[in-house]
Amino acid sequence: MSQPDITLYGSISVNPWKVAAALELLGVKYEHKMLNTLAGEQKQPEYTKLNPNGRVPAIVDHKNNNFTLWESNAILLYLVDRYDTDRKISAKTEEEKILQLQYLFFQASGQGPYFGQWVHFGKWHSEQIPSAIERYIAEIHRVLGVLEDILSKSKEGWLVGGRFTIADLAFLHWNIIPFNGPGYTGVPGFQFPEIKPGTYPNVEKWHAKIMSIEPIKKTLDEKETVMQSMLKKIGEK
Repeated sequence: MSQPDITLYGSISVNPWKVAAALELLGVKYEHKMLNTLAGEQKQPEYTKLNPNGRVPAIVDHKNNNFTLWESNAILLYLVDRYDTDRKISAKTEEEKILQLQYLFFQASGQGPYFGQWVHFGKWHSEQIPSAIERYIAEIHRVLGVLEDILSKSKEGWLVGGRFTIADLAFLHWNIIPFNGPGYTGVPGFQFPEIKPGTYPNVEKWHAKIMSIEPIKKTLDEKETVMQSMLKKIGEK
């Protein structure tokens, strides 16, 4: 492979894949370096020199003096600012840009943490704490309820400007878990709280539309391949 424009450091976890999807949508040449976060590679000095927070994703933009950036929604904003001059997947007007920021903040402060904490307490925590699980289930439904209300009032069914933008993309990968089922988590025995079809009809329709976008489908297929490879390795140990 020739020198990529951008190196993306990711893993099987949720947040790197929204960045991969944005890069595909923008047609930016990139290399996706996968870290084994289960083995703690994201905490090693070689990586924390790029991201002192020791989380994925991070990017290095080789076309911009190896500019390095972490936090997935900050990366989305950087990518569209630098590589989406035609505003194909980003806000156009000043008002839309502020709304786009609003939803990126909501995703980062609402959806991501609450969905992520349910995953932790529902699957990985050493003991079952019913009050914690109940709290995060309630918060998941609250976040989905907010999105349902917003999308029910959107004629086109998108968050900003009547069309698909990074504001929509930011929510995709956590929503895959409740709306597409355990098969998309890649983790045997993982069960998300049941959300019956039709509970959030506008969110479901919005989610399905995002899932159907070809460059996004490509990254979802790639994630599935990586996930299955990782699970095979775990099974061989």
